[in-house]
Amino acid sequence: MSTILCIETASTNCSVAIGVNGKIFALKEDYDSSYSHAERLHNFVKEILEENNLKLSNLDAIAVSKGPGSYTGLRIGVSAAKGLCFSLDLPLISVATLSSLANQVDSDGIIIPMMDARRMEVYTAVFNKDKKQIEDTSAKILDEKSYSKYLEEQIVYFIGSGVEKFKKICEHPNARYIEDKLPSAAQMVSLAAIKHKKSDFEDVAYFEPYYLKDFMMG
Repeated sequence: MSTILCIETASTNCSVAIGVNGKIFALKEDYDSSYSHAERLHNFVKEILEENNLKLSNLDAIAVSKGPGSYTGLRIGVSAAKGLCFSLDLPLISVATLSSLANQVDSDGIIIPMMDARRMEVYTAVFNKDKKQIEDTSAKILDEKSYSKYLEEQIVYFIGSGVEKFKKICEHPNARYIEDKLPSAAQMVSLAAIKHKKSDFEDVAYFEPYYLKDFMMG
């Protein structure tokens, strides 16, 4: 039996979940972007444990969304996860943010998660209907012909904070836009459990978020 605390701070929402044997046991998240992750995350962890009569000693691992995404959000989430792993002597599991975002889509077509970046740029990757990644994660500048090779062949589902940008310039009949969705710790649960079963852990001392690009102000 595995009990894993999952932390998602790669976007504007703060999300914490507890997974037991790959199933969601508890979820606590807040989409109010007026508060910072630094203000909420540690309280969320404390509250989700207390509300479910659990202690830190009941945990078998800590999982964290590794990016790409918000530089500050990722840094806060990874720092918190590493701190818990060090203090509790627990393994650290990283979950690709775009993989968990793609996991929100139940479809028989291509899935393309998009995290909003700067201007017309998004952090993105491409997944098949089985949620297997088939195109590398990249920072992509969108235009009306983006993903045309997939759109010409089948239905393509776009999800994430970058969808609004693409919807404005792409009206292809095979495009399906799933709006107002952000990465959630809920979708991390099953992915973290798979990694835990394989003992696919990170080096707690040296692990860093997957920023994809250097931090830029503004």
